[in-house]
Amino acid sequence: MAGAMTRGYKQLIDEASAEIETLSVEDAKALHGDPEVVFVDIRDIRELGREGRMPGAVHAPRGMLEFWVDPDSPYHKPVFGEDKRFVFFCAAGWRSALATKTVQDMGLERVAHIDGGFGAWKAQGGPVDDAATDKAG
Repeated sequence: MAGAMTRGYKQLIDEASAEIETLSVEDAKALHGDPEVVFVDIRDIRELGREGRMPGAVHAPRGMLEFWVDPDSPYHKPVFGEDKRFVFFCAAGWRSALATKTVQDMGLERVAHIDGGFGAWKAQGGPVDDAATDKAG
């Protein structure tokens, strides 16, 4: 194999997880609906259509996250400038661990992600809205 990996995705996730706050689904459910907390769904729009979405969550596709968070970016979304706590999630918690670490490194404060992601949220009875409408910032 050309260009062997020196750090694979598992190591990156482990390293990120060591530096970020990870919430259990139960802890996340307790925060759901709190006006001081913004849940951020970083899944692809097609995943939202297939699996449903968390009611009230902002959709910020992983590929645009850094651009939407940065106030100097032409793509900045005002929601990320609010003085709130941000809880990120993806399907299984891998992408959201990396995303949470990235936005934390960028200077976004009070960030966390959900262990097990949306899959765990659904499996443990978290509310799900089947509508695939986009509510981006």
